[in-house]
Amino acid sequence: MNVLICDDHKIVRDGLRQILSQHENIRLINEAANGGEVLEMLENATYNLLLLDISLPDMSGLDVLQQVKKKWPNTNVLMLSMHPQEQYAIRALKYGASGYLTKDAAAEELMLAVKKIAENGKYISESLADCLALQVNQEENQPTHEKLSEREYEIMIKIAGGKSLKEIGTELFISNKTVSTYRSRVMEKMHLEKNTDLTRYCIENQLI
Repeated sequence: MNVLICDDHKIVRDGLRQILSQHENIRLINEAANGGEVLEMLENATYNLLLLDISLPDMSGLDVLQQVKKKWPNTNVLMLSMHPQEQYAIRALKYGASGYLTKDAAAEELMLAVKKIAENGKYISESLADCLALQVNQEENQPTHEKLSEREYEIMIKIAGGKSLKEIGTELFISNKTVSTYRSRVMEKMHLEKNTDLTRYCIENQLI
């Protein structure tokens, strides 16, 4: 198994290298100090596992993750972070990460995560599993409009208030086509078909 470690602190990379070197199935360990180096190295070699820090000097680790999974979908990514799991882990998993570890995790936990990911599994700690279960429960019980992005919600309210796509575009400084795209997303997420349905929903939920 070929592994690429990405962290902007050499002492962290050295520590990770030392731990991973004890894994019998790891043949190659290379290092990158930022997101740009990761993308360049993946262009030139195949890595089975990428250990990726969320906080990088040139771009967000989550942005790097999305680019990696889009271009090299077979590369497993284990996210590393100083931040608590619930702050970034759920987003990282949605973007395609195979696991998430905080940097204060023990060496044994890192080896366990690597082993599980190498077997095409995902590594989720017990505390993260609890967070995921809680979020699923919250999503199931939340109103449909809570699933909209801020811009989608804003446009929904304006449509429900009787404004035309042109008027909304002028107010928000975006094209009519962009407004129309947002309207389509809103209708799809809300499972509605007509503007009148949207207006009725907003009135019933006291949004307007």
